[in-house]
Amino acid sequence: MSTFRPCFLIPCYNHGATVPAVLDALARYPYPVIIVDDGSDAATKQILAEQAQRAHVTVVTLPQNQGKGGAVIAGLYQAFAQCFSHAIQIDADGQHDVSALPTLIATSQQHLTALVSGQPIYDDSVPKSRLYGRYVTHVWVWIETLSMQIKDSMCGFRSYPIGPTIKVLERNRVGQRMDFDTEIMVRMYWDGCDVRFVDTKVVYPEGGISHFDALWDNIKISAMHTRLFFGMLPRIPRLLKRRATAAKSRHWSSHAERGTVLGIKTLLLVYRLLGRRVFNVLLKGVMAYYHRTGHRARAASEDYLATLRRYAAAQDMTIPEECDGHLNSYQHMLSFGHTMLDKLAAWQGDFSFDHITVHGQDHFDQITANKQGIVILGSHLGNLELCRALSRGYDNVKINALVFTEHAERFNAVMQAVNPDSALNVIQVNNVGPETAILLRQKLDQGEWVVIVGDRTSVTHEQRVIWAGFLGKPAPFPQGPFMLAAVLKAPVYTLFGLRNDSGDTPHFDVHFELFNEQIQLPRGQREQALQAVVSQYATRLEAYTLKAPLQWYNFFPFWQLSGKDNAS
Repeated sequence: MSTFRPCFLIPCYNHGATVPAVLDALARYPYPVIIVDDGSDAATKQILAEQAQRAHVTVVTLPQNQGKGGAVIAGLYQAFAQCFSHAIQIDADGQHDVSALPTLIATSQQHLTALVSGQPIYDDSVPKSRLYGRYVTHVWVWIETLSMQIKDSMCGFRSYPIGPTIKVLERNRVGQRMDFDTEIMVRMYWDGCDVRFVDTKVVYPEGGISHFDALWDNIKISAMHTRLFFGMLPRIPRLLKRRATAAKSRHWSSHAERGTVLGIKTLLLVYRLLGRRVFNVLLKGVMAYYHRTGHRARAASEDYLATLRRYAAAQDMTIPEECDGHLNSYQHMLSFGHTMLDKLAAWQGDFSFDHITVHGQDHFDQITANKQGIVILGSHLGNLELCRALSRGYDNVKINALVFTEHAERFNAVMQAVNPDSALNVIQVNNVGPETAILLRQKLDQGEWVVIVGDRTSVTHEQRVIWAGFLGKPAPFPQGPFMLAAVLKAPVYTLFGLRNDSGDTPHFDVHFELFNEQIQLPRGQREQALQAVVSQYATRLEAYTLKAPLQWYNFFPFWQLSGKDNAS
């Protein structure tokens, strides 16, 4: 599975005559097609059976007509079962201008967690009653979302991000007929999903078949708007907060993302043209500036280093020789700069086994020989991306990185800047729910690896933590990674990739160790078991932090949570 692995989704009810032309228009794209036969007549079933003979075309047959929404829902679950990341919905009647597909696909690929929809541009063929009726719905949607971000909620030309969509469908009973398109968009907006639009020409073919029932579909749409209006009322504070946040952050956040990609490309250019030695010289100046201006990061670094010194002294431990005289915040940030280059090199494919010494090679060889799926608990100590360099030596090792959606779009943009052909599988989530667990379980059953970091609390669920001792002080660790590992019922390993600067060229010690054959959180003892598992992780993380103190890259107040100093 790649970062963006879409399929086309075509709901069809008695539009057999137009389906072949739609499929012909989609043939230029290398994406599979799922057609949902929504209880069509015999003639349409015959045509769909013929079209199913095409490569990469699957027909899902519903025994009875469910309505457009029911057909789309069935197709979304089919796409989810086949591990697609997105479903691009297109009407079967040829109404949508597929020349807008490249823009829609590119927008969806750039904004992986967004619902991307067409914004119709009509010609003279549009019935005036339809056109005016849409404006009534627009007004209701603006009221239901307390926002004008949703420009058109009725267009069926859209790209659904599968994970967020399935989550909404699992939690809500959404209308299954002509009310579906609007209701699913509003509910996804309520759930925090970004909604984006691309201009799309819409033509109403002469003699086209319409399944819109002027009486009953309008009754259902009116009932839907009534439900959504009353559903909006308790959400008013959250919707107003979202609107205020969007107004403040939209401009600078978009510039920040472009700046990140531009910065990465600049670093890559220096690295490729001038080599690592020149890069290292320039890096010292860059990090000196960052050290001078990055007040929060510098303060967090100094707090961490002071905590580490106190703990080492209390335990009568010796700081590693390579850190002697260099244990200061500037050297700490400079180490981070070097590791960023290491990560770029790993993503670009410049590292091989010649640069790596694996401690725990026996575990690695046994897992790869058995094609066993495992969970890897990582951290922000050292360079976790070295697991990609390890996997490159084995044809059957596929690695999936779990990335939360607040970071996913920027991470994807950076990966595309570094290596457009990167095979790193990124699974983006905004909440670890049943659909995420099912998807990851499928990956593990296929012998793939799932990488999760366990040392940073969630942005959206900050209070869901377990406090464990780290360098002599209680620190908050997220519950999610450990609970997810327990649900997946797979062997769990830790991986720490630490840079060794003793030679002329970078070398890395990768510590690959069994953490738990299977994390178990029994009923009645779940809290105690979870505490023990997190404490075990914190102890191991502490041990390797003491081996490479300057390679700890959490530049924020690690021991604090919402302004609190500790667990009390």
